[in-house]
Amino acid sequence: MRNIYDLTIEELEEYFLSIGEKKFKAIQLFVWLYQKKIKDFSEITDIKKSVIERLKIDFTIGKINLIKVERDIEVNKYLFELTDKSLIESVLMRHDYGTSICVSSQVGCNMGCKFCESGRLKKVRDLLPSEIIEQILKVEEDIGEKITHVVIMGIGEPFDNYENVTNFIKIINNPKGLSIGSRHITLSTSGIVPKILKFADFPYQVNLAISLHAPNNEIRNKIMPINKVYPIEKIMDALKIYYSKTKRRITFEYIMLDGINDSKDNAEELVKLLKGINCYVNLIPYNETNNIEYKRSKKEKIDKFYDIIKKNNLNVTIRREFGTNISAACGQLRSKREDI
Repeated sequence: MRNIYDLTIEELEEYFLSIGEKKFKAIQLFVWLYQKKIKDFSEITDIKKSVIERLKIDFTIGKINLIKVERDIEVNKYLFELTDKSLIESVLMRHDYGTSICVSSQVGCNMGCKFCESGRLKKVRDLLPSEIIEQILKVEEDIGEKITHVVIMGIGEPFDNYENVTNFIKIINNPKGLSIGSRHITLSTSGIVPKILKFADFPYQVNLAISLHAPNNEIRNKIMPINKVYPIEKIMDALKIYYSKTKRRITFEYIMLDGINDSKDNAEELVKLLKGINCYVNLIPYNETNNIEYKRSKKEKIDKFYDIIKKNNLNVTIRREFGTNISAACGQLRSKREDI
């Protein structure tokens, strides 16, 4: 039986037409699901009973279970269990501009980034739109307030699950759905070039972030195996096409790894690479884990790296740290559970 959260509003319109009903019922149902947040179809009062009974036969509402929460100042880490007993996680972060959630898009990840806890646990399968949406719904229920921003940057490579992730975006962006604005949604990719080009034609003004983490192919090949397939120059060429079509500023994420990618020369090389691109550089202090040997760059090196980029007139910030007292690294809470 299909999860009702898997369907976009267009797919629901087709469903209602297929059972001989008016397609406007899709809008009514979206309101009940995403604004009134019903748990049972019987709670619906403006759709006739015979249609409600048909919905009960054809669909379920929600399937994932929240099994653990770790809480810290301005951040919560959530561990969810899916119907097949797979584990995924999400992170809630509180900012001065609102409340954001970082959601997972796959069970495990095949990108194999050497510094990433998620990559240590290989991909089992893609998440359905419903399984991504429910991460938001469960967290909203836990905190008793609306999520305002969504980052698709948890376990998994979103572009390796393109159709499900873009349908997820369509559903949460819909005004009758969760009504999260396109510009409040960010998708992060390790650089799958064909999907960057495809995403350039996606008709939503969603933010694109590139997990770059190195200023040259030599370093990136060592820490991100995907670079051997899609090297930096191919990514940059794709991003030029993406920008020409969307006019959307691109974010480059750069995890600071001690002795790996944090030298003065690395900073100058990064500046040279990004000059002339309408972009924003997000320097990320590394969250160390027990399973991976990489270490966080010293604060002085991060500050010096930042200064070089800033002096060259590129937009840059050092990401505020969250969850240093909990299992903050992507995939860390899941791997702890599975290592037991």
